[in-house]
Amino acid sequence: MDGAGGDRRLTTRETAKLLGVKPETVYAYVSRGQLSSRRVPGGRGSTFDAAEVEALIRRTGRREPAPADSDLVFRTGITLIERDRYYFRGVDATGLARRYGYEEVAEWLWTGELRPGVRFTAPDAALAAARRAVDALPPHIGSTDRLRVAVIAAAAADPLRFDLSPQAVLSSARSLIPTLVGALPVAGTGSRPAAGAAQAAAGTGRGDGSPGADGTGPAADGTGPLARQLWPRLTAQPADEASLAVLDTALTLLIDHDLAASTLAARVAASAHAHPYAVVSAGLGVLEGPLHGAASGLAHQMLTEVVARGSAAPVVADHLRAGRRVPGLGHRLYTGEDPRARTLFALLEEVPGAAGVLAAARDVVSTTARHTPLHANIDLALAVLTVAGGMPAEAGETVFAVSRTAGWIAHALEEYAERPLRMRPIGQYRGPLPPQPLPEPVRSPGPA
Repeated sequence: MDGAGGDRRLTTRETAKLLGVKPETVYAYVSRGQLSSRRVPGGRGSTFDAAEVEALIRRTGRREPAPADSDLVFRTGITLIERDRYYFRGVDATGLARRYGYEEVAEWLWTGELRPGVRFTAPDAALAAARRAVDALPPHIGSTDRLRVAVIAAAAADPLRFDLSPQAVLSSARSLIPTLVGALPVAGTGSRPAAGAAQAAAGTGRGDGSPGADGTGPAADGTGPLARQLWPRLTAQPADEASLAVLDTALTLLIDHDLAASTLAARVAASAHAHPYAVVSAGLGVLEGPLHGAASGLAHQMLTEVVARGSAAPVVADHLRAGRRVPGLGHRLYTGEDPRARTLFALLEEVPGAAGVLAAARDVVSTTARHTPLHANIDLALAVLTVAGGMPAEAGETVFAVSRTAGWIAHALEEYAERPLRMRPIGQYRGPLPPQPLPEPVRSPGPA
């Protein structure tokens, strides 16, 4: 965008995105006299008056739908990604994450109101149901499986879950997220603090690393900011203030990233007016894939090997020799370094004991750069946190899942306001042409 005040100009791409159409359709509006354009001085592109574009949206009463032969376009006011940066409601997301905590930013994304010091609380009934369900699982089950089961149990404990009014959905969200965290066992013990244990200091602002009075570490008893509650469920290693700040920032940075695969699944569920717990279940089901939320686990394993071998060169060589991509590098939406990774790397420099792992990550980037110019992404940054924090490989996926729950709820709130079941693509049939004869039953062979 350029210009200022009432002369703000939009590029063709920005105009098309606002209107929900292809760039070709924007020029069709110009030819019909619905929009006016201005050539970029010395260039071949055109710019459009932002006020005129908004006036077109108001006249039609809605953004124009994309042509039938185009990809489905979602109208969203949550996240914008452009020019190697991303924004929550128009505000630089990395700046928000450096200044405010996860719960504060989640609340702001949902309501548009920034409430410093806001805390989410798990209802006793939902938390007890989620814990019983999770405790019944086999001990080898991963954390994402535990979270999925916890969501179902929390839903069963909420008789108002089918109320899709904004206030009811927000109430469910504020209770579900801490319930998910509280349902996870404390790392290294397989259990949780006993009910009635001494309360840790609640803390304010960014992460507070003070241990709980019962010696279980920061917020193992379920008090304080969400990052403090989550830390002892990721690792038995004591937390320091710098590490908690990194975890809280990671949770905030990961809240949303436009229409990632899991978010698309969540919006499809919301389009069918599934309740918010079912929306989160849909998101969790997609998140577990190795190309999405579980990608940080692959980066964790690679970094662990790099630290053990003392150099990234042999590890990178092994990946390339086996035809595997090097984990934690590259992102389809960013030409440079992932802004989320850049923010976390800066904070990780302040974490005691993280220097060696951080150096290993940078060694991976520089070594791979000899072959292809790929930059670090959020998965590599999460891997530095999890390796330095003595966490298991799946810890990054847990952080991702807990964080993104807030984003799925934000998208559900938008989708509930849309026409229901609007996402109904038509399949391109490639099977046998009808009419075909009825199939013959397969007869199992008799005894020999």
